[in-house]
Amino acid sequence: MSASTSFRPPAALRYYESEGLLPYVKRNENGKRIYDQEDLEWIHFTTALRATGMPIAQIQEYVNLYKEGDHTISIRKKMMLTHKSEIEKKIKELYYNLDKINYKLALYDVLEAQMDHKTIKI
Repeated sequence: MSASTSFRPPAALRYYESEGLLPYVKRNENGKRIYDQEDLEWIHFTTALRATGMPIAQIQEYVNLYKEGDHTISIRKKMMLTHKSEIEKKIKELYYNLDKINYKLALYDVLEAQMDHKTIKI
């Protein structure tokens, strides 16, 4: 489990619940939240959506569709496909920019080697 999804502070969990991002959090007789495996899966899923840039309002829409039942599966799938496409585009842009940075670093290696009169072996 990565650090970004392994632990959520209580305030974040309360915020997720207050925003309607966790559909069915249960409470005990004292009103304390009880998180079961399904809740944990929702927390991890919501965290992944947030970490990949999905707005809260869009996650809320997804959760509301989920609550409506299985007849919304195709709509939810379309939402995930659209979000996936956006993530893939961002990843492509990141790789493009990383290539530019790596190119510049390679130039610095050449320049440093020339300054130190080292032989560069490729």
